Amino acid sequence: MLRLHPLSVAELGLTKPTELQDLLNLGGFPEPYFSGSDIDARRWSRDHRTLLIREEVASLERVQDLGNLELLMLRLPELVGSPLSINALREGLQVTHKTVAHWLQILDRLYAIFRLSPFGAPRIRAVKKEQKHYHWNWSVVQEPSFRFENLVAGHLLKWVHHEQDVKGRDLELRYFRDTDRREVDFVVVERRTPQLFVECKWGDTEVDRGLRYLKARFPRCEAWQISATGTKDYITPDDIRVAPAMQLLRAFV
Repeated sequence: MLRLHPLSVAELGLTKPTELQDLLNLGGFPEPYFSGSDIDARRWSRDHRTLLIREEVASLERVQDLGNLELLMLRLPELVGSPLSINALREGLQVTHKTVAHWLQILDRLYAIFRLSPFGAPRIRAVKKEQKHYHWNWSVVQEPSFRFENLVAGHLLKWVHHEQDVKGRDLELRYFRDTDRREVDFVVVERRTPQLFVECKWGDTEVDRGLRYLKARFPRCEAWQISATGTKDYITPDDIRVAPAMQLLRAFV
């Protein structure tokens, strides 16, 4: 059985940068995407949030404080791209740590968000516990670079799930961050061995130091730095592919 995911670059057969921008702005759910309208996409996202909170959560979960849960859903898109601090959310909402953790589990189960754990090999001093989160509907993320990162997260998770469901591969999608604050947005791991590093940038820029660091320690792992609006396409001397995002995303499912 295959798990359902939002529409992707490969599934839609996209080839032009402008088409990627449409997918980025409208999201990957069929109704807002095929409407072709930013206004309709925003209206759909608002209605979807209301449906999720007022009907699905109310009918499936024991949650009394639906107002604060909706505030949490409004706050989470602002935190995409950084490790998620439950304590900070707890303080902002004035509820307990246990309550916020429970609400995040609910949003996981209802396919509002998904979370990634850190990749941590002992020799790279990686963080062990802090998770990052992303939204199935990436259009709710307002900041363009983080929305792009969220779109890439969705594409990678879709590919990982496809490889698991179709080929039986033991893949996981993770991220990297170490105690020296070096980061790589995504690490695809198979049986604890990294197979793919992906770093996301909005435009053309120098190769990220975190990506160079990981590639030097795992030289056999494929490594990409992709950009939403950049045009440069080359391979560095240390075998890191720098390219527009479409070059990588169209290779997935």
